[in-house]
Amino acid sequence: MKKSGTLFLVILMMTFSACKNSGSNKRFLPSSTGGINSLMVVMDTELWKGAVGDKIREHFAAQVLGLPQAEPIFSITQIPPQVFKGAVTHSRSVLFVEQDTVSLAHIKNNVYAEPQKIAVIKGETYNDLAANIDEISGQAISAFKEVEINEAQKRFTRSLSKETALQEELGISLHVPSLYKLGKREKNFVWMDIQIPKGTMNIIAYEMPKESFSTDSTFVRDIISMRDSIGKMHVPGPYENTFMITEKAFAPYVLPAEIGGKKAAEARGIWEISGYPMAGPFLTYIINDEENQRKLVLEGFTFAPSAEKRDYMFELEAILRTVKFDAKTGS
Repeated sequence: MKKSGTLFLVILMMTFSACKNSGSNKRFLPSSTGGINSLMVVMDTELWKGAVGDKIREHFAAQVLGLPQAEPIFSITQIPPQVFKGAVTHSRSVLFVEQDTVSLAHIKNNVYAEPQKIAVIKGETYNDLAANIDEISGQAISAFKEVEINEAQKRFTRSLSKETALQEELGISLHVPSLYKLGKREKNFVWMDIQIPKGTMNIIAYEMPKESFSTDSTFVRDIISMRDSIGKMHVPGPYENTFMITEKAFAPYVLPAEIGGKKAAEARGIWEISGYPMAGPFLTYIINDEENQRKLVLEGFTFAPSAEKRDYMFELEAILRTVKFDAKTGS
């Protein structure tokens, strides 16, 4: 019995040691917090009020492209470093700016919480700080946007629509929140929407021939022509002979993108109703779906008069970026 007891004690100690060692490399971090598209800026208040703060606002409070009114990329809250402690450090997106003899600009992951992105900028003079802000702003904005997109997707994937029209008509799936309802379904065209306090948020998906948009010199014009044609065919206005078109006064912004693992073009601009005073922002992805010999088009657009639209469009972007292609139709 004595030997058995000793053996049991040795095994117990070995098990405890193994458990302790296996967990020693992983540090527990609390879940990050904050509203979608919120940015915590940690820096001295005098710096924030001066030229360094202006430089930060120039980049991180720049206007979102394709909205009808000026809205910033991030909603910024500034606090001095001595306040950055406790639960405040759990903010999901953080920009830390400090006057220091060291000059640097880099991004850290999951320092105080998870998921979390912290962009750290240091410099001795205004010129040092300004140069470092200019250098890292693009990378930092992309990092913050990525973590915010992931958070938005995490929130709405708790309750997803079971609607199968996208799979049946286009061979794709999207993580669409369950509150979105099927509004229209025709061959190779699907429209889903949701009622919001002052209007609607909408998702449409359709396909175009593979040879569409083959000429760079007419690319933007071809996007407008496509949208206007689809609007006339599928997106009617409130009265007869009214339908959605691309706003005539301003051409959309067009940027390269990658969606669902495929090369794509991203277009942002304003839609309007032909012959009726009604308008709002849109986001269109034109995806080069070579496996299926087509261009797949995903679009989100919002109608919300007299309301801020940044976060509505951000949710639509987060949804569209979840696209997956059925195995039977390609990737």
